[in-house]
Amino acid sequence: MALLHSSRLRGHSLCLQALRKPSKVSCRSVYTPKLNHARHNASLRSPKPKILEPLTSTIPIQRASILHPKYSVSIPFRVQTADLATATQDAPRALPEYKPPTTGLLSYLPKPVVPYAELIRLDKPTGTYYLFFPCVFSTLVAATMATPMAAPSAVAGTTALFFTGALVMRGAGCTINDLWDRNLDPHVERTRLRPIARKAISPQAAIVFTGAQLLTGLGVLLSLPFECFWYATPSLLFVAMYPLAKRVTNYPQFVLGLTFSWGAMMGFPALGVDLLSNQPALIAAACLYASNVAWTVLYDMIYAHMDIKDDAKVGIKSIALKHDKDTKAVLTGLAAVQLGLLAATGVAAGMGPVYFTGALGSAVVTLGTMIWRVQLKDIKNCWWWFKNGAWFTGGGITMGLTGEYLAQYLGWYDDEEKSDEGSKEP
Repeated sequence: MALLHSSRLRGHSLCLQALRKPSKVSCRSVYTPKLNHARHNASLRSPKPKILEPLTSTIPIQRASILHPKYSVSIPFRVQTADLATATQDAPRALPEYKPPTTGLLSYLPKPVVPYAELIRLDKPTGTYYLFFPCVFSTLVAATMATPMAAPSAVAGTTALFFTGALVMRGAGCTINDLWDRNLDPHVERTRLRPIARKAISPQAAIVFTGAQLLTGLGVLLSLPFECFWYATPSLLFVAMYPLAKRVTNYPQFVLGLTFSWGAMMGFPALGVDLLSNQPALIAAACLYASNVAWTVLYDMIYAHMDIKDDAKVGIKSIALKHDKDTKAVLTGLAAVQLGLLAATGVAAGMGPVYFTGALGSAVVTLGTMIWRVQLKDIKNCWWWFKNGAWFTGGGITMGLTGEYLAQYLGWYDDEEKSDEGSKEP
């Protein structure tokens, strides 16, 4: 109830101008016996109060009274006021328009090429690294299991081909993903300026471009031993399935993991290790592949938190939405699975202490730190950990595997075994 006090009643308009809150006024008058009726009638003939024009308000009108030291008068009128909270609310934030890149690699490319470079995320290579690391892991594990052990030149050459293939196939995957999401991306703030979403590239041109990328990937694949062709072909099914999985399941990250982890098996046929006839190698490859699937789901769950609000609006499913309230518990479980499978890989492949200390130990430290420190409600923080997590965890495992390969190739363990045997002699 709003109470307005004045020394003299001069009509209702002055009082009404002070009413800033929604109000509902009812007629209930009390007259004293000495009230001058002429004065009262003159007061009633005062100009009618100005009724505020309604804007958009759903707030119910309340009651107000007008009091005077000598008498109290309430005049029947009804005022609908504007919803000041709505009226003064800030206008929606204007989203920035597309601006051609002025720095970085894309700024040096011809203008017609820039949209295609953006389409394959050439300026955002983190996805390429995540696709490349499983290939490196399997190459280094297979190098220690090959007979004879693979030479450093063979390991380096195979790794270079895998990096080229990862760059090309990641670009093809991005193009296929954007074709699937061309009607969804314009409604998500982070993706609305992608080339297909902003109509810089037509769907027809993107399809042709995808075909060119797949042919390039095939050329890289044929540069490897021919057995790699049969191992790589099934992965194309997962490449095509992932964008669809976002529409039908809350766990599309699992499908992404099956896709991005495929390289964890490719290093074995690339270095001449037959998985079908070599049971230890098959077990090591299976454990390594499953470990990378868990790792992919883990880091992409953090990535999905950047779009969690927009995904909910447009109906995109993700594990981040499904487990928003217990994300860190899920991340911890995924890390435990990944580490356990990495340990099983080392046991199956006959790895030594360098692997378990370097590769497995670094994974424990980096994953634990990331899960502990990532701020899931902060988009920039999620992106920082997603981008740098590739190097923290992937780089640590790679260095541990490289150290293990060099230790075996240079015969460091042989020297230790000989010294142990010598100490046992009587």
